[in-house]
Amino acid sequence: MSKKIYMLAILTMMTATMLIGCQTSTKKEDEAKDNITDAREDTEDAKEDLMVAKKEATAEEWKKFKEETNTRITENKIIIAELKAKIKNTGSSIDIMYAKKIDALEQRNKEIKIKVDSYKNDTSDDWESFKREYNHDMDQLSQALKNLTVDNKK
Repeated sequence: MSKKIYMLAILTMMTATMLIGCQTSTKKEDEAKDNITDAREDTEDAKEDLMVAKKEATAEEWKKFKEETNTRITENKIIIAELKAKIKNTGSSIDIMYAKKIDALEQRNKEIKIKVDSYKNDTSDDWESFKREYNHDMDQLSQALKNLTVDNKK
């Protein structure tokens, strides 16, 4: 009789273990489904954030940006013209090298102007990315002009 009790106890424990194991699998499956749902929601949120980032500039913001751009480009033109005038006055052989550098900087200034003029302010263009790229280009150009000026004074 004790063998029957032991067998019944072992059979009961095995059955309980199998039931617990099945519940864990179902629970894991439910958690995985929840994770997938959360991931989809995060993806949708990211898409919405991207659309917001790609917004077009407001008319006032664009007008202000355009005015600042034209001012900076005009300032660069003045600096370039001054550098060209200095080179004409000195007449040394190093001036050929400086003239080439100045011409390259003048060309970069023109390219930036063209880029700004050709930008279409609508939702298909990424305004924030455009501004960031423009500011980077202008900062590099300004730094190059300053460095060239420093080299000329030596």
